[in-house]
Amino acid sequence: MSDPYSTVSVYPLVIQLLDFFGTMAFAASGSFKAIEKKSDIVGVIILSIITGLAGGIIRDVIFGRTPPIGILNPVYLLIAISTGVTIFFLYPKLKKHWNLFLKFDAIGLGVFTIIGATSAYTLFGFNFLIIAFSGILTAIGGGILRDVFVNEIPIVFVKELYVTASFMGITVFYLLLILIDPTIAAIIGALSSTSTRLLAIKYGWNLPRSRN
Repeated sequence: MSDPYSTVSVYPLVIQLLDFFGTMAFAASGSFKAIEKKSDIVGVIILSIITGLAGGIIRDVIFGRTPPIGILNPVYLLIAISTGVTIFFLYPKLKKHWNLFLKFDAIGLGVFTIIGATSAYTLFGFNFLIIAFSGILTAIGGGILRDVFVNEIPIVFVKELYVTASFMGITVFYLLLILIDPTIAAIIGALSSTSTRLLAIKYGWNLPRSRN
């Protein structure tokens, strides 16, 4: 999520809007998952909030930025709650399109990957390890908690390229920082992560697994 403490102008309006959109996308994936598990509206809202906000909150706590922006700025909470309520009431029309869950999750993955990466860039500069750590943590934190709360093995451990898609977007972002404006690098990085994830879903790309 965007960093209100930073004075570095890597967070123009377009990045802020991407952050809000990523929150909505991940909140929607949490809502779909909660409804699939027969949760009531309160459960749907709670899982929507956890999925939409947890990754950024965990990142901010680790980086010592308290209170986390997800708590400090009420817009994030309002987005997560309104998304959960909307999906709850529209679900009868959406349930035939379950692939929407995976698409929302892929969009959230790409956006939050780069939000986390740019957050680390503003704080620590051109340090790839910290940028990668922040980007991946922001991208997968909420999804892991979402799946744990509904008693499932987190999708990041079992499905098509997930962390790998996040890492690819971070790498693209990092390399482009040398050549172009950080905002454009961030947008291209987010598109790279999301596109890689969607292609992996479509074609069933997986990393090698241990043979039993």
